[in-house]
Amino acid sequence: MYELIEHLKKKQWLWQGSSELQSKGVYPTGYELLDERLEGGFPHHGVVELHSSSGIGELRLLCPHLKSNHKGRLSVFIQPPGNLSAQHLIAQGIDLNHILLLYPKTCKEALWATEQCLKSGACSNVLLWQNQLEVHHVRRLQVASETGTSLSFLFKESSTLFSLPVSLSMTLAPHAHGLEITITKRKGSWSHSSFLIDMRTYWPDIAEKERQNVVLPFRRRKQG
Repeated sequence: MYELIEHLKKKQWLWQGSSELQSKGVYPTGYELLDERLEGGFPHHGVVELHSSSGIGELRLLCPHLKSNHKGRLSVFIQPPGNLSAQHLIAQGIDLNHILLLYPKTCKEALWATEQCLKSGACSNVLLWQNQLEVHHVRRLQVASETGTSLSFLFKESSTLFSLPVSLSMTLAPHAHGLEITITKRKGSWSHSSFLIDMRTYWPDIAEKERQNVVLPFRRRKQG
């Protein structure tokens, strides 16, 4: 049994929730509460898995990170759903000169492009929208991210029956005031309960405002 466990550790197929963090280097997410739950922020490299429906604010969650943590390198969007708004990215302070959009024809080509971008050293962040992933795919992306010291964000709408060997996995759900987040997996730590990232401070126009109870007094009719 001991030999089997050691073999799984070497292959990085075994997640140890009680082990220490492999790297103390992190990037601030731009959200104080999220940084607190992640003990500092996103890792410097690896694969961050985001289980999320499309269009609930999942990309807005990453905007502060994309703005601040590129170090003059590219942020690559691979197979994003729909068309990204250049005006929106500019409004968030993101330099379009550091943005590259790729729309491969097949899932295989998308995975190949992601791997090449990650290990090239020219990219700081690589965002991939892909549901059909297996363990060996993610293992290759993890190695590529370490080689190029880059970070991969993997957006998935469907969840698999088995855990993928990612550095961080989060589930996002829509909320009237922003996003409800559940950290389902993180290297070196246990998962946390759900918490709310309140986006009313950052984007007050898209978040639902608090409803105020309005009580209208009515005069009583006199008896008699």
